[in-house]
Amino acid sequence: MKTEFDQKTALAMLWVEDDEMILELQASLIIASFPAITLYTAANGKQGLELFLTHTPDIVVTDINMPEMCGVQMAETIRAIKPDTKLIAISGKTAETGKNGKFSLQSTAGKTTEFDCFIVKPVLLADLFSAIEKCLAEIAQQASKPG
Repeated sequence: MKTEFDQKTALAMLWVEDDEMILELQASLIIASFPAITLYTAANGKQGLELFLTHTPDIVVTDINMPEMCGVQMAETIRAIKPDTKLIAISGKTAETGKNGKFSLQSTAGKTTEFDCFIVKPVLLADLFSAIEKCLAEIAQQASKPG
């Protein structure tokens, strides 16, 4: 199921993954499957945060365990800057689902950050696309609210 968007609304996504081969493969799949979205990629949380500050994408998909800055630390900073950013975490570990349907992960510093979606490795395309579609639908719903 594809979510329909007003083509005048430019949507952007940031993909952060430290495994170069996985990053290239996943990026090519996203570009092919979601051509209306501008995709930025980064090899670690520090680069991801720099790209976020420059482009402020609507959705951030991030691996959790990375050099320089982990995905949770990056997401925590992103939430402080732009709280409505949709965050999708990818990890080999599981996450706890909160009462609000969000997923909470803890950084090495002990701070907890909420993610909108959580995908356990190995990543299944159906799970990945479902998480992206969920975030896109929430963005579209928020944009259609009078305000």
